[in-house]
Amino acid sequence: MSPFLFWVFALLTLIFGATVVVNRNPVASALSLVVSFLGLAALFMSLDAFFVGIIQVLVYAGAVMVLFLFIIMLLNLQAEARRQINWLAAAGGTGVAVVLLVQICFVIRHIRAAQQTFPPLANPTTDDVRNIGAALFSNYNLPFQIVGVLVLVATIGVVLLSRREPR
Repeated sequence: MSPFLFWVFALLTLIFGATVVVNRNPVASALSLVVSFLGLAALFMSLDAFFVGIIQVLVYAGAVMVLFLFIIMLLNLQAEARRQINWLAAAGGTGVAVVLLVQICFVIRHIRAAQQTFPPLANPTTDDVRNIGAALFSNYNLPFQIVGVLVLVATIGVVLLSRREPR
């Protein structure tokens, strides 16, 4: 991947990650989180970690965001809109973020290994996705099916719990 695309996806991930925190609307914040996850998946793809990138899209941008949207549907959005910003907590969080940034810069400047580029990975002869799929569907087929049934039952339970009674 070209350095230009790396910076585009890195900025996309950082900007939408910041909008997750700054945005007052929970639905817009959840959608910003999806875009941030997609940018992170593109960064994983650029590192030739295709399996991790695909799992990032399937698990986080797919399943976790569906759970977040169920939680958002259960919230009282009018009460959230009336809530005031706690400026002391916001200032404390900003201070902690600045201290973390200073520490990261200090580590990068003073540790020689952090200043060197990472050596290129050797091209594997077999595909890692094929190996993981073969192990998942041969050795771990029963636990995989049990987890699928558990997720289905949990989804049905959430739908039934979030259903409102007719008035």
